[in-house]
Amino acid sequence: MLDVFGSILTQMDYKGQKLAEQIFRGIILVSAVIGFIYGYIAEQFDWAVYIVMAGFALSCLLTLPPWPMYRCNGSLSKSREQKTRSHQRED
Repeated sequence: MLDVFGSILTQMDYKGQKLAEQIFRGIILVSAVIGFIYGYIAEQFDWAVYIVMAGFALSCLLTLPPWPMYRCNGSLSKSREQKTRSHQRED
């Protein structure tokens, strides 16, 4: 049963990490602004907190797993390995 977990890809490239961080920050910011405005209009601080918590949960769902959109560019270590292999072939 543990072999199933070994087949899951768990790596992100550097551009994917940057994209995940930007998405995370954007969702948190938007949910905080919406939560503050709604909580102010409704005069309910609870709803402001719930909206921010929902935004946090959504951002975690979108950014914590290594989705394929975060692995599009290849990793820096792979490109370094390819360069060293090509230099070895030239010698």
